[in-house]
This record gives sequence, structure tokens and C-alpha cells, in this order.
Amino acid sequence: MRRIAATVLILLGAFAPVWIIDWSHVPAGADYSDGSDVFRSPRFDSAYFAVDRSDLPPPAGSVLARRVKVKPGDTLAEILTQNRVSKNDAQAALAALTKVYNARNIKPGQEVEIAFVNFNTEAGNSFNRVTLHPSVQTEIHVRRDEDGGFTAEQTEKTIERRLHAVSGAIEESLYVSAIKLGVSANVLMDMIRMLSWDVDFQRDLHPGDRFEVMYERFYTDTGKFVRTGDVLFANLILNGKGHPIYRYADRSGQPDYYDAMGASARKALLKTPIDGAKISSTFGSRHHPILGYTTMHRGVDFAAPTGTPIFAAGDGMVEMRDRDGAYGNYIRIRHNGEYATAYAHMSRFEPRIARGVRVRQGQVIGYVGTTGRSTGPHLHFEVLQQNKQVNPMSVKMPVGTKLAGTDLDRFAQQRARIAATFDRLINPSAQIAANP
Repeated sequence: MRRIAATVLILLGAFAPVWIIDWSHVPAGADYSDGSDVFRSPRFDSAYFAVDRSDLPPPAGSVLARRVKVKPGDTLAEILTQNRVSKNDAQAALAALTKVYNARNIKPGQEVEIAFVNFNTEAGNSFNRVTLHPSVQTEIHVRRDEDGGFTAEQTEKTIERRLHAVSGAIEESLYVSAIKLGVSANVLMDMIRMLSWDVDFQRDLHPGDRFEVMYERFYTDTGKFVRTGDVLFANLILNGKGHPIYRYADRSGQPDYYDAMGASARKALLKTPIDGAKISSTFGSRHHPILGYTTMHRGVDFAAPTGTPIFAAGDGMVEMRDRDGAYGNYIRIRHNGEYATAYAHMSRFEPRIARGVRVRQGQVIGYVGTTGRSTGPHLHFEVLQQNKQVNPMSVKMPVGTKLAGTDLDRFAQQRARIAATFDRLINPSAQIAANP
């Protein structure tokens, strides 16, 4: 038995150099994963085999690529020099990079790939390239050229547009229900802004109501999600009544949202210039919580956490931005000769907002606070018609543009296409049954 065991050991020892040499060959251009103890076998493309690399340096011409995740405070120059790139090579690579990209734009979480040739050979390693990924669809390569210098190149991956549709019941809130069904927050905010001209999101929505939305999603050619795009269709079914809007570009190419009859969804003023807030006090007579007696409340209060963004209710010019007694930090926007809106008790103003500045509907102008005569953080919102405060919730807002003629015909065709696409995405099985 001892002779047999010794014979087996001798045979294994004799063949060991054969399998090490055969399986350890890596062709030029192959990548090693730094710190790993495995490499890809040329014989079996899908398998990995463990080796002791301390005894087996890669052959000349092999490439080792190291991926480094950018941390807060990192600079690209530091990343390169801390990963075995000489200062001269790092400076030359950065000089080439400036032609296509500003290295100061790298952000924490991005990956930097650094590649070397002849790593761990007698000739030493040679820095070969650095690759940046500023976005999912963009790659930037800085490579060593034949003259020993560096050349930068930016490549863009092919992006595919796909439509995505969601339909669901509103349970706890529209936000919670939509997020549970995979609707991204930015799509949801766009949907709310588009529908908020007709819908009071604080009072009109109830459990059991429904929502529908169809929007763009963009993917790389490898199927990796890049970003969301425009909302093409949105609808709220409230108490059995639908409030659909459709995205449509008129003959001038200007996109906007329209209701089913071709009337612009945009009204002169938003009913609720804040997201996610609850009405804490309505327009009218009330017992003042600080003064202690009944007085007229000439606006609507929206309770929300300090710092919640406040939107301009309509296009217009800022005619006042200042501290104003009991109002605290106060902004008033003149929209036209008839209407103005006012916003009070802000914690702070948006820095770019100043008297005389023109603002767009939905633009952030300030943030919720409790300045002035206030018992807690909220927005006091007023609508002034002919300089007289009126109830923001009952004032009849003027309608925007209405499509007519050729534009209305084109819109009707677009609306039908959108409706058919939405139905197909929501009910794919019904589509298959209809076309066996």
C-alpha cells in the first residue's frame, strides 16, 4: 500500500507542471481582476481555476485592469497615483482627458478603471489606459498611443426608448400606491404637476380611486436602465370620473398636455403650489390661534415640514420678496393685470428669486417655515383678484389654449394611438387573444 501511494504521488508530481502551464496561459489583452486568485481559462471559457499567482506572473503583453470606486473628496489625479500610476503618466493622461471631459466632474460612487500592461514582469508594469463612466450611456477612454503619449476618446452607447404603463388603485395615498407599483418619484411628480390644475390633491383623492400613467424609459443596448423620460399619458379616476391628459406637440413643435377635448391642461394658476401637504386652515372666518378672537382668514394654509419646496402657482413677475410683519418671509407674484398670488411664513427664499425676476409655473420660489405670526410650519397661500383676496379653492381659473383645425385633428389621432398603446401594455394577454 505504501508503494502504491508513493507511486501516485510521484505521478501527480510529474504531471503538475503540465496542467499549470496549459491552464495558466493567458493571451495578450486578457484582463486580470486585481486581488483575485482566479483567472479565465482559454480552454474552458465559462470556468475559473484557482492558482498561486505569486509563483506565476502574467506573461509579457498581458493586461491587468483595476476598478476603483470614487470616494467623497477624491480627485482623479490622486486615484491614479495611489494606484501605481507615475506622476508623469497621470499628468499626461489628465492633459489628454481635458479635451473631452473635465476631471473635476467625477462624483462619489462612479467607477474608474485603470489598466496596466506587463504587470509583475521583469520589465515592470506599464500604465496603459484609464476608463471613466460619467453616466450609464457614456464611456471615456484615455489610452497610451504608439508614441508613448495619451489620447482621449468619448463613446456613447446606443439608447433604446421603451414605453412603460402602470395602472392601480389609490390606497394610503397616490404617492405610496404609485411607488409600490414601481413608478419613479420624478415621473410621479411630473404627473402631479400636470394634473394639479384640475385636481386638488389634498381633498379630491380618496381610497378606492384609481390612477393610470404611461411614460418613457430608456435602456442601453445591453438592457441596462438609463433614465425615465416624458410622461405621455396620465389619468386620475376620482369617484368614477376620469381626468385624462395627453402629451402632444403642436405644429410649431411645442409640447404640452391637453385634456380629451384638446384644451390645454395648463390653467393660469395651480390650486396647490406645494406637494405632499395637508390643508390645515381654509379660507373664511375662523378663531385665530394666536390672537384669540374670530377674524377673517384670507388664504389657505398647507401644513408641511420645514424646508418643503414651494412652487410658483403660475408664470409671472416677483413684485415683492421681503420680510412682511405677521406674514414673515413673504413673496407676491403678479401673473397678469387681474391675478396675483402670495406666499407667507417661509423659512427661506430660493436664492435666485428676487424682486423683478420672472418665474415659471412650478418653479421653486422658497421653502416652508414658521416665520411671522405662526404656530407651526406651514404655507399661507393667497390668490388676489383685482388686488382683493379670494378663495384659492373656489376661484374659477381661466383656461389656456385650445386646439383647433388641423392641430385638433392631429391631436385626436395622437390621443387614439396613446390610448391603444396604453391598453396593449396594460393588457398584453388580451392583445394576444385578439390576434391569435
